[in-house]
Amino acid sequence: MRDWKKYVREQLPPGLFRGESSAELEEEIANHLEDAYAEALARGRTEAEAEAQALAEVEDWARLAADMLRTRKGAAPPPAGEHMESVEAALRRRGRRGIRMADLLQELRFTLRRLRRTPGFTAVVLLTLGLGIGATTAVFSVVKGVLLDPLPYEDADQLVSVWNAAPAMGEEQLPQSLAVNAIYEDEARVFQDVGVWYAQLVPTLSQGTPEELSSISVTDGTLRALRVRPLLGRLFTREDVRSGSPLTVILSHRYWVDHMGADPNVLGRTVVVFDNPFQVIGVMPRGFRFVDRDPDLYLPFRYNRAGLTVSNFVYNSLARLRPGVSTETALADMTRLVFLAPERYPGGLTAEKLKEIGGKPVLHPLKEDLVGGVRSVLWVVLGGVAIILLVACANVANLLLVRSEVGSRAVAIQSALGAGRGRLAARYLAESGTLGVLGGTLGLGVAYGGIALLRAVGPAELPRLQDVALSPPVLLFAIIVSAVIGLTVGLLPLARASASSPSVALNEGRRGFSTGRTRSRARDSLVVAQLALALVLLVGS
Repeated sequence: MRDWKKYVREQLPPGLFRGESSAELEEEIANHLEDAYAEALARGRTEAEAEAQALAEVEDWARLAADMLRTRKGAAPPPAGEHMESVEAALRRRGRRGIRMADLLQELRFTLRRLRRTPGFTAVVLLTLGLGIGATTAVFSVVKGVLLDPLPYEDADQLVSVWNAAPAMGEEQLPQSLAVNAIYEDEARVFQDVGVWYAQLVPTLSQGTPEELSSISVTDGTLRALRVRPLLGRLFTREDVRSGSPLTVILSHRYWVDHMGADPNVLGRTVVVFDNPFQVIGVMPRGFRFVDRDPDLYLPFRYNRAGLTVSNFVYNSLARLRPGVSTETALADMTRLVFLAPERYPGGLTAEKLKEIGGKPVLHPLKEDLVGGVRSVLWVVLGGVAIILLVACANVANLLLVRSEVGSRAVAIQSALGAGRGRLAARYLAESGTLGVLGGTLGLGVAYGGIALLRAVGPAELPRLQDVALSPPVLLFAIIVSAVIGLTVGLLPLARASASSPSVALNEGRRGFSTGRTRSRARDSLVVAQLALALVLLVGS
């Protein structure tokens, strides 16, 4: 391949510019011709054809030199009738073309080459974008998994938590009583299924080795309300929870694999709990979680209905509403049954006492009870990282603006060589778009690592942590953010280049030449914006 720098040096008149300016101009014109040569090769031209096409980029070297010299000195345009034209006139004449896809593709290749030539600048920009996009994507994945996604149950919007309230006693949310739950099971017209549950650690004996495992004790309606289908066997029935009935147990999928070797014939085997043999009647499916718990064993909540009283409001309760039943309708029916419970199960609170303390049922969506405590915190955190991302974008825009000012003479020379406004726009958009894509890719890596670290730490205050992942919607979010950032941060340098005079651009390298108030104002505005956003973030924190 031809030595383009040597070729340009031979074509330009000696002493056109002095010192560093001459070397810079020679290198910039040589880069333009080399890019034209590479573009021709990429389009399938032979080396000879590509070289000829590159050489044709400049038809009259004397005219080009005179134009640059005239523009550099700030001289007036040549008299009418002369064939020389200033760079600025050439830009106006050739600048009416739009952005073509071929221009964008070519500029994309050239952008990658330019970024490789400036590894320090590229590393700073990519690190800034990667951290900003990565943090935003990671927090968005948490918000989506915890707050936005429905619970992983069939028709999850029908699931509710069942509570009680006694305003006269200062109690706005009381757990459930077995007697009230029993009358709901027998008489409620608004529930498909309702049940109570509690969690505890239980001593077990597995293959002769004692250990303490987590368990959930449930009434027969609890698992039915969640619409879970066992991988093997069945769920609990009313007979399993009746006092005096045979002891049964349902295994979690994890326990079945770890302790039973995933034996498909596990049904009928026994697990010793509290020194008593419990017969295995089912195995839960892989990945099933009870609300936000993952116990090893599910035990039947056995009780004697004959001894129930309206007392001991200590149990968790959940239910599934019938289709089309509103919360208001459900509460009306439940209120009727709450005051019927003392008559059905006497010996505890009476109907008069319930009225005195303002006793009433309370319903919450199950998801609200699960995530309500962290909802506002997560939205605030997402807002905070969004501000950090804006600060990162302002930083990158400032860096690109400075870079565009440093390279403005190259842009002016491209204009003199025939590059229209569309081609120049393609240059800036290709660079900012490429940085956005690469920054977004790095951001996905940062987000993946952040999510992995979060799940490894496993903060107890954060529910549904198992649902946080880089799902397709999160990936789409990251892609959109990266694309928007890539286009946005390139608009300011593009606008500056569009409004800039080539004569000013060619003079920027001269000693003592000032960039002017307009360009300083643009950079200063970005700095002010960053400080303002940082102040908002500080106050919010």
